[in-house]
Amino acid sequence: MAGSADTGTGAPGLADFMDGPAEEGLTAVAGSALESPKGRADRDAVIEALKSVHDPEIPVNIYDLGLIYEANRRLNGDVEIVMTLTAPHCPVAGEMPREVAEAVAAVDGVGVVNVTLTWSPPWTPDHMSDDAKFLLDMF
Repeated sequence: MAGSADTGTGAPGLADFMDGPAEEGLTAVAGSALESPKGRADRDAVIEALKSVHDPEIPVNIYDLGLIYEANRRLNGDVEIVMTLTAPHCPVAGEMPREVAEAVAAVDGVGVVNVTLTWSPPWTPDHMSDDAKFLLDMF
């Protein structure tokens, strides 16, 4: 069970049993393979889906916070995301990758979404967009 979160089956995932920091490599999966893929999912639509997810403790979306390190769109419609959180002991560490996977999987033309949590490099406020810094009064 180590290294994986709920796969959308309703079964408990690692997040439901975590006592400490989320493990490097924790993965959440959502969506399903497309029968007739039409190529890569629309980049802007994927970004908008990422921007729809917010850390409940910070009033800025995860994309502008700089928590998304990679978002690779495959020709078959699948999307692979590598993300981090502001801290390993973040209370939503186990839930956030699942929420991201589900948001991106809802985009038209997206198949399977894999979201992997990483702590390397560690997140710092330098990763935030100027908009996020402005909203959080960090200039």
